Amino acid sequence: MKVEQLIEKKNKSELIYDGRVLHLYRDEVILPNGNLDIREYCAHNGGVCVLPLTDEGEVICVRQYRYACEKIVIEIPAGKLEADEWDDLRGAALRELKEETGAECKELTYLGMVHPNPALLSEKIHIFFARGLMFGEQKLDKDEFLECIRIPLDKMLEMIADGEIVDAKTQIAVLRVKNIIDKENK
Repeated sequence: MKVEQLIEKKNKSELIYDGRVLHLYRDEVILPNGNLDIREYCAHNGGVCVLPLTDEGEVICVRQYRYACEKIVIEIPAGKLEADEWDDLRGAALRELKEETGAECKELTYLGMVHPNPALLSEKIHIFFARGLMFGEQKLDKDEFLECIRIPLDKMLEMIADGEIVDAKTQIAVLRVKNIIDKENK
């Protein structure tokens, strides 16, 4: 089957719920075979995440309660994009790094983008890798409650394999950074 034979086309769109972060849509689509069907999805502005790695090989992570999954989750610093930040992903990543960890960095590398759940969300998360860290004060938002922790990169790989780190963006960032570090050490 050719790629163009897989594409669905929007026929009608209805905004069902317009929230602060999520916007729920019910769209009527034309399937590749010409039939009509319904697709429901959440539109989201997207976000950035940063894997900050210390000179000692430790990742600066945050531990915070995530209401939707009703548990405390270990993840890398991240945040949603504001409308005025879509053209400055780097600036958004640096902002989140500073706010959540108090860190600034000498080197910030873009590692690409992921769709955390393409079946239900339009969200794109842009991944960055920060090195050459210098630490100052956290600048948490008034509704943020988190704890910074340091975990060796190799230990994070074990935690991912053991199911202790469930956050998808963190798993992907750790794997990408581990690949970079391994190539540099060859």
